[in-house]
Amino acid sequence: AWSIERPPGDTAGCTFCHTSPEERCSTCHQRHQLSPAVARKSEQCKTCHWGKDHRDWEAYDISIHGTVYQVNKWDPTQFDMSKKLADADYVGPTCQYCHMRGGHQNVQRLSTVYTSMGMSNADRGAPLWKEKRDTWVSVCDDCHSPRFARENLQAMDEACKDAGLKYTETFKVAENLMLDGMGEPMPKDLAPDWSGQHIWSLKIGAYHEGAKYGGKKGESGEFRMSNCSDIERVCFESVGYWMTYIFKGMAHGSWNDATYCDGSFGMDRWLVKAKAASEQARRFTALEKKAGINWVPSEFWRKGDYLDQLSGMKIVKEFPGKTIFDLCPEPGWLDT
Repeated sequence: AWSIERPPGDTAGCTFCHTSPEERCSTCHQRHQLSPAVARKSEQCKTCHWGKDHRDWEAYDISIHGTVYQVNKWDPTQFDMSKKLADADYVGPTCQYCHMRGGHQNVQRLSTVYTSMGMSNADRGAPLWKEKRDTWVSVCDDCHSPRFARENLQAMDEACKDAGLKYTETFKVAENLMLDGMGEPMPKDLAPDWSGQHIWSLKIGAYHEGAKYGGKKGESGEFRMSNCSDIERVCFESVGYWMTYIFKGMAHGSWNDATYCDGSFGMDRWLVKAKAASEQARRFTALEKKAGINWVPSEFWRKGDYLDQLSGMKIVKEFPGKTIFDLCPEPGWLDT
């Protein structure tokens, strides 16, 4: 939804990958070359798999594995890209070696990602994920012992668990502020979201029910990055960016990325920022009440940042009293 509620020009980085390139041979094999050897190099994945909310390349590149690749990739005795992946005997793993095991083109078949890119508060060591974990270990034990692989996965679990505690607290600070009517601005004071409604942006699915969060039962907010209170933006970045860095870093053996590069240290900073914003809002509210000041949000919040171009504003203007769910009620409408 954070792409839907922005103008097309803002989301060039999203649409460049999440359109036909996902299904083109030339995305990996390069146009005019269509070379298997080119497609076996980690840099090919970098075209799409990098950036703040899916930090795969960065995590791999500065990991131990990535360093081995970068130092040795010019040496055909260490990385012979002319060989099929099933026959390869690399000195270290490439993205393709792990994620396209044996040269299988279906990356999802051996995908090691689960629970929403690591952004969910879930026990990744639970029996539910046993098959996925065993598959993951079976890739690692080409070079390492299964025990070593499982210990690293356990370390990833612990890092994600700690991160989950931090982002839960960050969200709770924002939630309590909103429920007490001190969010600046409140959802009712904002331009409508992409669905034509005034739902709190952090009301995600079943996590927050009830009219006090806006919307009907089961309806979600839009996880806004723009035209929302600063504390909501802080929450978005805490889970959408910093927790992703932690998960991706630990999953790729990039412990520096998981800690320093806006990983766990970034979450610490954003949690403090959320608490400070909450304290300030509560102090301002108390002072305004004592002084008899009735604060009214500025008009620019209602207009939004360029949101007049987008679906929410269009629905409100052209179909008063309706939402996108009224206008497109058929199952599967989001697919079209």
